[in-house]
Amino acid sequence: MVSPQITIVGQGYVGLPLSLLFAEENSGYVAHALDVDTTKIKSLLEGKSYIKHIGHDQLEEALNRKQLKPSTDFQEIKNSAAVIICVPTPLDSHSQPEMSYIVSTAESIAPHLTKGCIVILESTTYPGTTENLLRPILEKGSGLIAGQDFYLAFSPEREDPGNPNSRVKTIPKLVGGLTLTCSQKATEFYSSVIDSVVEVSSCKVAEAAKLTENIFRSVNIALVNELKVIFSKMDIDVWEVIEAAKTKPFGYMPFYPGPGLGGHCIPIDPYYLSWSAKEIGINTRFIELAGEINRQMPNLVVNSIAEALNDSAKPISGSRILVIGMAYKKNVDDMRESPALEIFDSLLTRGANVDYYDPYIATIPSSRKYPHLTGKQSMQWDPQVLEAFDAAVIITDHDSIDYTELIKNVPKLIDTRNALKAYATLPQQIYKA
Repeated sequence: MVSPQITIVGQGYVGLPLSLLFAEENSGYVAHALDVDTTKIKSLLEGKSYIKHIGHDQLEEALNRKQLKPSTDFQEIKNSAAVIICVPTPLDSHSQPEMSYIVSTAESIAPHLTKGCIVILESTTYPGTTENLLRPILEKGSGLIAGQDFYLAFSPEREDPGNPNSRVKTIPKLVGGLTLTCSQKATEFYSSVIDSVVEVSSCKVAEAAKLTENIFRSVNIALVNELKVIFSKMDIDVWEVIEAAKTKPFGYMPFYPGPGLGGHCIPIDPYYLSWSAKEIGINTRFIELAGEINRQMPNLVVNSIAEALNDSAKPISGSRILVIGMAYKKNVDDMRESPALEIFDSLLTRGANVDYYDPYIATIPSSRKYPHLTGKQSMQWDPQVLEAFDAAVIITDHDSIDYTELIKNVPKLIDTRNALKAYATLPQQIYKA
């Protein structure tokens, strides 16, 4: 019996784990892992993972079974029973949705689309994208009709990088189709490899649900960031307040402050809804206020560094400052939208001599906003090197960092993650930001 073939377009933090799920030994599928980035495909073909939490062995096993087939060739879609789109959806310089990746992918898929194929968009986007943007491109390029000749659905990704207990197979999967039949086909398809699939009434509902999940987080993080600023002025430790509040077994969910939002979802997704709402004449004041508060946090961190140095009669200009962690969250190698970039840049602008240490980020990759930081390399962890710094700021609290050694060798520590809570008896050295 010939295994059904599927194609997953986009082999990043969402697409690659999904490809490997469909390429598992007992899945019954052959997964074409498609990407326009030839470097990624070359790496996959060699069995080398470029994502920290995905092991080389997992790739090699799937390749050896011939169930994972990395490629840059969109013609693979001709023989595919399903096509899943997992491409980036960033914001442009005006905080508006950047749809070029979805558009170009749809244009590349359309000529190879066949009758009976299921096309599913997983990229986070504004409500209406699947129906009003993706559908017309696919129909025009293929000559087929969605809901009649092929099936179209939206199913948001729910990746949680850095969480060892998070697996695509076990996270409930939302599915919303263009038609009832589209929903049923997509649900049946995902149910073959995922434990729980939740069917909703439309693509728009599924798109809106994804945005709601991350807007909920953004707004609550903004709230606790604002509380941090208020309580700090009152000489109250916000971290202790949160620990106390979460002892209530109902009506409260703990969120934690930080140096600013990072990652591919929370800093971006709320603006998709804000933009979409403006298109129908509605202002999203609550969402935009949360964004404004969260965007202020990197600047507040830099001010805290200045205050800590001032206590030793040192200005930022000319001081040696170490940034601990460039990744946007602990124990991952992902720097997308990381607040560490803004903090690093701001310290440089104010005349500091800045280095960073991150066991997951050996070299800062290119970014649209901070191209001048591209190529900077992590310092090697060395107690004698640490002694040369006037201050260190903890942006990302990776578990592998030796905080005891940091305390021994750096005179001023600015902690944005409560990583040094066990050392609270050192108030002259540790500053919470």
